[in-house]
Amino acid sequence: MLEANVIRKARSVKEASGIIGNCSSAKKNALLKAIGGRLRSEASSILDANRRDVKKAVQTGLQKVLLERLTLNKKRLEQMIAGLQDVIKLPDPVGIVVEQTKRPNGLVIEKMRVPLGAIGIIYEARPNVTIDASVLCLKSGNAVLLRGGSEALHSNKKLVELIKHALEDVHLPAGCVEFIDTTDRKAVTALLKQDKYLDVIIPRGSQKLISFIQENSSVPVIAHGEGNCHIYVDRSANLAKAEEIVLNAKVQRPSVCNAAEKLLVQEDIAATFLPHIVDRLRKAGVEIRGDKKLLTIINDAVLAREIEWYREYLDLIIGVKVVKGLDEAIRHINHFGSHHSDAIVTGSKANGERFLREVDSAAVYVNASTRFTDGYEFGLGAEIGISTQKLHARGPMGLVELTGTKFIVHGTGQVRM
Repeated sequence: MLEANVIRKARSVKEASGIIGNCSSAKKNALLKAIGGRLRSEASSILDANRRDVKKAVQTGLQKVLLERLTLNKKRLEQMIAGLQDVIKLPDPVGIVVEQTKRPNGLVIEKMRVPLGAIGIIYEARPNVTIDASVLCLKSGNAVLLRGGSEALHSNKKLVELIKHALEDVHLPAGCVEFIDTTDRKAVTALLKQDKYLDVIIPRGSQKLISFIQENSSVPVIAHGEGNCHIYVDRSANLAKAEEIVLNAKVQRPSVCNAAEKLLVQEDIAATFLPHIVDRLRKAGVEIRGDKKLLTIINDAVLAREIEWYREYLDLIIGVKVVKGLDEAIRHINHFGSHHSDAIVTGSKANGERFLREVDSAAVYVNASTRFTDGYEFGLGAEIGISTQKLHARGPMGLVELTGTKFIVHGTGQVRM
């Protein structure tokens, strides 16, 4: 019964993808406006549903970091609506010709952007993903099958219900957005086998979830990797500026994947810089863990175990390492990092350019916080995830990343000799 339900919904999404994929930009924008209107008019019932989820999560002892992601309020609802409105303003990528060549035989060959088709999204704890993912998929001409975490079941059901009402408002099939509303984990396994109906799966969640999906899916996967993000403070850095960047990247919202988890400091400035930044981090509630060199300067810090240099904390914890210089910093980041977002604070243009060139991450910064790796901040309106892969999409995934291309060939009667 469970598998049959998943198959039915996957088939529904596949059938609807052909309709939404051929809609005009005006029609898709009308749909998004209808969703925004529903979010506003049904705000009270959305927050009521979310309170049910939060109450249960507290009773079951959900981790603090996941509880923070789960919780909705008026401000977050307004942010969801603002992101939706930004997506409406963005150009529709579908149908855009990105390349054109004319062959000696007169054939005109174009490469045109087209929707990916039927997309499966698997995610945990964050009900805002229900809106972000749906809006981005619909604007880019894709239909979507959602499977949210059990923690947000009531919130997600309510959000999908209002999306379906909006689809009805503009006379589009309800199958453009489907939701698997069971908490049974076998539903995920069934979803991963729907290669007949789904064109791609995009997971968002823990590394454990993503690894399971990559290992078991017969549908192509675009993975949203974990964020073991670094900030390297160079000897030439403006140290006051460096303090503000580090503090923002670690403390502003520690539970998200673009928060800084590691701080690397060049040894020539370590004795000057570290006491100040450690004091400020501790006042913000951050636990300091570090290498042996750090402990010679901050002797009451916790000695970090080797395995911790790979860890994404998603909490008020930071790992600190003293390094000889730029070479060691780049080697450390490329070896221990998750290829998500990494930054250098430096006054040297040459060091900044080399860091940008040699650090192998989806987003690389000079003199800025890693917290900007975000679809909204990058001008994408919202994001469906932050890919740490190298095929097709890398970094925050917006409208363009939810399209592929096909060749369009114009002839005048040519035949191949």
